[in-house]
Amino acid sequence: MMYIHYCKYCRRIHILNGHKVYCPACSGKLTELAISYIKYVNLGRPERAALKEKCASETGLVELSVEYRMHRYSKWFRSMQDAPKAAPTDNKQAALPEYSQRLRVSAL
Repeated sequence: MMYIHYCKYCRRIHILNGHKVYCPACSGKLTELAISYIKYVNLGRPERAALKEKCASETGLVELSVEYRMHRYSKWFRSMQDAPKAAPTDNKQAALPEYSQRLRVSAL
């Protein structure tokens, strides 16, 4: 299935298959939005711009976001829970493997 995600680091809306965690453009943390794929596709240009504006504000993003809870049962999530805890940071690269420029995606 296709899901709508927002990256607050590169300020883009992404349509991705599955419940993704990291942005394909900048490797930042994604926020899954509560809008369905069909609703998003049927939005006009001004409505999409308004949605993007609302996602850009922190309060608007909290209103539009939804938490996908089934990832708690996946193997990678359990392995993250068993790993030793590091100091919490807001650094988007903190929990990611080494970033490679070769993997950079361009959305033109």
